[in-house]
Amino acid sequence: MDRIKTMKAPARPIRRATLHHSAVEELRAMILDGELPPGVRVPEVQLCEQLGISRTPLREALRVLSSEGLVELRPHRGAIVAPVDPGEIGAIFEVMDALERLAGTLACRNGSDAEFAKLDRMHDQLVTQHEAGERAAYFLTNRQIHTQIVAMARNPALEATYAGFAAKILRARSLANYDTGRWQESVDEHEAFMTAFRRRDAEEAGALLADHSRRTAVAVIQALRPAAAQGEKVEAGAEPMDAG
Repeated sequence: MDRIKTMKAPARPIRRATLHHSAVEELRAMILDGELPPGVRVPEVQLCEQLGISRTPLREALRVLSSEGLVELRPHRGAIVAPVDPGEIGAIFEVMDALERLAGTLACRNGSDAEFAKLDRMHDQLVTQHEAGERAAYFLTNRQIHTQIVAMARNPALEATYAGFAAKILRARSLANYDTGRWQESVDEHEAFMTAFRRRDAEEAGALLADHSRRTAVAVIQALRPAAAQGEKVEAGAEPMDAG
């Protein structure tokens, strides 16, 4: 248990009406926030006490997270937080570059004036959150902006494909702490592609979104390599799952 240094204060017990859903949400947040780092054994007893639940709903939640690729269920070892492979993330980002370019191009052609106005408001909110140093709120708004652009493309196949890859990159980004310089660069890149959107310049908007994705990939992978190496060390030393 001592490998987990930053567990939250004990949470209020989860009401049975939402037991399964809430357990999934709590555990997912712990993984994405880095409280349960890559490669660490999931401490079932500790989590049951913290969340006020029994082993059954906890293990049901772990099966859901396993289907999302966040947890690995291993024979005789229980649940392990899935390691992050920078090489795999890099390959996904290569696909995301193309998806971002296509989304930007199609959004310019198919988005409505109301949707572009909404996108502008979201961008203003993003800038305000950056200036205030509200990192968590910033990343939430950032994800919403990219999701809005994809929705404006009016292409269901693109939207479904993007959502699947974005979920994997979300975890990678959550493990990567950008320095202040990269954060400012990211805001500047957002301003650049928003300028192209305001002109409805499909080619430039797509190119700038793809470039933004590539630059983000470099920052994420550089930050992930030490985290992945640490995860491998933790995994190698992980103890077997407690019985029960």
